[in-house]
Amino acid sequence: RVVAPALSALAKEYPQLELRFDVEDRLVDMVNEGIDLDIRIGDDIAPNLIARKLATNYRILCASPEFLTQHGTPKQLNDLATLPCLVIKERDHPFGIWQMRNKEGDHSIKVTGPLSSNHGEVVHQWCLDGQGIALRSWWDVCDNITSGNLIHILPEYYQPANIWAVYVSRLATSAKIRITVEYLRRYFTENYPKFTLE
Repeated sequence: RVVAPALSALAKEYPQLELRFDVEDRLVDMVNEGIDLDIRIGDDIAPNLIARKLATNYRILCASPEFLTQHGTPKQLNDLATLPCLVIKERDHPFGIWQMRNKEGDHSIKVTGPLSSNHGEVVHQWCLDGQGIALRSWWDVCDNITSGNLIHILPEYYQPANIWAVYVSRLATSAKIRITVEYLRRYFTENYPKFTLE
């Protein structure tokens, strides 16, 4: 939903580039799988890889107005442990443990709920359907929050989830990598609002 339009725009500006966009929710072996560029969310990047930050991003807590009317709005982070949460199984992250941050530091909360998935778009839809509280990227839910279809809850808490372009050292001087990374940085800056803590 975000990267595909950016690559479409890149292809129009640089028609000589050949692009293949594979979508995976796993850590890839870039060398053995022949991947030139990996777009990653999150700051866990192996030291043997080169990473360029494309955009600042955060995950935030949100729920639908319907859900909050039925279950009440959480007042503190610990309240999440007693409410239905929509958990995503991501890569090698511990299932159901949300690492959050606020101005006082880092916090960890164990969450559960009757619905979980390994796909963020599924969880996003369930959140819109009133099925639970979700932890989603700001750029994924900002339109829903603006429209009132989702409510940003516990806004003092967030989870860093920056977007990175990652590649191997043999491609460090590649013109196609340089052009793609710079284009994506510009595209994300121009097309997605920055997250600001309330």
